[in-house]
Amino acid sequence: MTTFALIHGGGGSAFDWHLVEAELRRLGHDTVAVDLPMSDPQARLWDYADAVVQAAGERPDLVVVAHSWGGFVGPLVCARVKAAALVLVTAMIPSPGEAPDDWWERSGRTSSDIEDEYELFLHDVPRELADRVLAHDRALAEKMSMDRAVHEPWPLTAWPDVPTRYLLCRDDRFFTPDFVRRHVEERLGIVPDELPGSHMVMLSRPRELADYLDQVADGL
Repeated sequence: MTTFALIHGGGGSAFDWHLVEAELRRLGHDTVAVDLPMSDPQARLWDYADAVVQAAGERPDLVVVAHSWGGFVGPLVCARVKAAALVLVTAMIPSPGEAPDDWWERSGRTSSDIEDEYELFLHDVPRELADRVLAHDRALAEKMSMDRAVHEPWPLTAWPDVPTRYLLCRDDRFFTPDFVRRHVEERLGIVPDELPGSHMVMLSRPRELADYLDQVADGL
């Protein structure tokens, strides 16, 4: 059995992972998904990581899974605990000293012309489920105040010494495949794994994502 620590993206919540959690538990694994302290304007990136570490407790064989903006948090968790692996799911990859707000320009990621949230993030998610998730996350977003975390430099001086995988989503309109392949090569020097699916692949293809994570665990 492997424990998966599931880290949501900016503007998201632990609820985003509920379908993947059910699939991973069906496969015999344990899961921990936690709401990051995005309502605390004084919370630092280390505070975000510590929220995940505290939720995971003493669980062994921890695989850290970070989605989107959570890419700034996942490596910090791995610096706090002895993780078996880090999996970035269509995630931002930070460089030492780079603030999350600076990542967009420094990574070369160009903005999208798509303004509708559903079409940009959730276009392959059943509409009823997408509406539930958007309503849930918008309610949390009203309390969101990430002032300190988005402006402070990423605190690690190097990538943590942990096996790292990157999952590219081929139908992602937010972090497009061409951008991701270049970003992963430049920042990590690896070739990403690929699955079909949108930016919110954990909602559109939860079984496929759980099967992928199960395969990562089997390979450790």
